[in-house]
Amino acid sequence: MAENETSGSRLGERIECARSFLARLRGLLFRPPLAEGEGLWIEPCRSIHTMGMRYAIDAIFLDAEMRVVAIAERLRPWRATRIQPRARAVLELPAGTVERSGTRVGDRLRLHPTSG
Repeated sequence: MAENETSGSRLGERIECARSFLARLRGLLFRPPLAEGEGLWIEPCRSIHTMGMRYAIDAIFLDAEMRVVAIAERLRPWRATRIQPRARAVLELPAGTVERSGTRVGDRLRLHPTSG
C-alpha cells in the first residue's frame, strides 16, 4: 500500500517492488496498463523511461526520507524523465493518480509493498 502522509490520500493498495537489476530493467515493459490501485516501486532509481510501453503513467520520485522530490504526470509512451539527483526511488502509478491524490513535491509518502 502507498499513502501520502501529508495529505492523507491513498495512492495505491497493490504496490509491487522492483529491486533486483532484472526487475528494475523490466519495469512495466510488456505488462498491461496498471489498474486503479496498482503501482510499481523501483529502488534504486533516479530516472525512468516509457520506451516500448503503450500507455501513460504517473511517476513520483522520492528521496531517502520518502519525501517527494519530483513528479512526472501522465508520462506518455516513448518518453524519458530527467535524472533526479536527490531521488532514491520512484513510484509508478496509473496516469491521473497524482492529480486525484493531490500529491505535491515536498509531501511525505508511506509504503508497504505487497511483494518484493
